[in-house]
Amino acid sequence: MSDCGKEAGMGFWEEVNLVHVVITGGKGFVGRALSRHLADRGHRVTVLTRGAPDVKIAPRNLEVVRWNPALPDPALFTGTDAIVNLAGESIALGRWSAEAKQRILSSRVDTTRALVNALQAADPRPRVLVSASAVGYYGDRGNEDLNEESGPGDDFLARVCVAWEAEARAAGGFGVRVVLARFGMVLGPGGGLLSRMITPFRLGLGGPLGSGRQWMSWVHLEDAAAAIMLALKADRLHGPINVTAPHPVRNLEFARIMGRILGRPSFLPVPAAALRLVLGEMADLLLTGQRVFPARLKALGFQHRFSNLADALKDALGKSD
Repeated sequence: MSDCGKEAGMGFWEEVNLVHVVITGGKGFVGRALSRHLADRGHRVTVLTRGAPDVKIAPRNLEVVRWNPALPDPALFTGTDAIVNLAGESIALGRWSAEAKQRILSSRVDTTRALVNALQAADPRPRVLVSASAVGYYGDRGNEDLNEESGPGDDFLARVCVAWEAEARAAGGFGVRVVLARFGMVLGPGGGLLSRMITPFRLGLGGPLGSGRQWMSWVHLEDAAAAIMLALKADRLHGPINVTAPHPVRNLEFARIMGRILGRPSFLPVPAAALRLVLGEMADLLLTGQRVFPARLKALGFQHRFSNLADALKDALGKSD
């Protein structure tokens, strides 16, 4: 890991004048990191939340405002420069009952549709919308190399992503530049899926899931934030970008590296049948995967600060040398 990657990733954004960015889902894992990066560089940041706004917010150029995702007020977006849409219920909180699947879908598709309608009514409108998606868009593709030109899958998460992206793309019809950020698994301290994966390893019960041969496309939290900042700046960038590290790994390798960093065994496999018994359809999230490459970020000259999984996990777990 070197500082040059960090400078390349962040430098695109730091070249532009100070702007006003509105973030939905800004109190989530990625949203908190992005808000901090933007505010630290002097940009004005407004985080929209369904709950009560925080009383104490620092720095001064970061504010938290309550909103109604079902019927957003266009005034929230009028005269702003950019919108980052990260709203969406977690997909990894338990079994996917019919009700849970509807919440996952609605929190993304319906919220994005309402947001785009509000952007259309804003005057003047923001110049760019960066809207979240996920590498789940590609479905379970085995060993196939996937980039932004690859087509979608046909499982539940793929269908959610296709519908989610379609709602965001509609903003392009009235002149807003739209970028679709397809996130891999985001690794960083203090949250994300990693925080729920770590306990079995610390108990000496960690290991590969199912066969362990499924691919895991991942990205460090700092690189995820930097990629969004690049998407905000790069006027020629439209459509999907894979927000992933350049080196996906198999689940077996992920488990081995995690165990080594924590100094714990990592050879105890979790049978696929047991995962399906406990998690039902949600087990597919863990037992299948995608080998995704960030081709469009690479073409734009983006350099990852964390391109190596071991370095990323050390940082995320507070084990850096």
